Amino acid sequence: MSDISYTEVHKNYRTGYKRRTVLESLTLSVESGEFYGLLGPNGAGKSTSIKLLLDLIRPDSGSIGIRGLPAHQPQARQPLGYLPENPYFYHYLSGWDTLIFCGRASGMEKKEVKERGAQLFEVLELTEAANRPVRSYSKGMTQRLGLAAALVHDPDILVLDEPMSGLDPLGRHLVATLLGDLKKRGKTIFMSSHILSDIERLCDRVGIVYKTKLCFHGQVRRSEERRVGKECR
Repeated sequence: MSDISYTEVHKNYRTGYKRRTVLESLTLSVESGEFYGLLGPNGAGKSTSIKLLLDLIRPDSGSIGIRGLPAHQPQARQPLGYLPENPYFYHYLSGWDTLIFCGRASGMEKKEVKERGAQLFEVLELTEAANRPVRSYSKGMTQRLGLAAALVHDPDILVLDEPMSGLDPLGRHLVATLLGDLKKRGKTIFMSSHILSDIERLCDRVGIVYKTKLCFHGQVRRSEERRVGKECR
């Protein structure tokens, strides 16, 4: 059984009297313990795919499953941790307040959140800023706080929408190292990106979305780069 599965998923958006196709017959699966990268240019449908998985929007047709359960069922999403492309937090809260809020919302005790949070803040180099209000954070710091919030309840499946967005080289290294460690621990990671180097460095398999369709789905291998480019034109 796959941890994540899309089967013939189709999604349109309505603009006035017109319909615009965003995803067309998306079919892919992510296995347990796999690091899967969804690659494509801006506007290709990557974020829409993730929002469908999280039941933030619904498909027009097709089905999406999480460990054999329909994605629209709340219990199906319990093992998930999610980082949106542009995480937003209450600006008047500190980093610690934000993490405690997220942990408690995930059913954790405050003591558990503090123990887990201290580890995450250290790994992501946010310890010194943990008591500062979020409004004082840079874009990269907010992104790293978002990753900490996604990981605080130690989810089995991690869903990341452009996790490297807004990070400087140091931040990219920190996040890449953390994701590599999570992969070694057997976590399932589903990540979208438009940066090929991130996908090559981290992922086991990749799906490439181009002009609403999945045009490639397979192993990450340098020998396949030329063929992938031809298929996606």
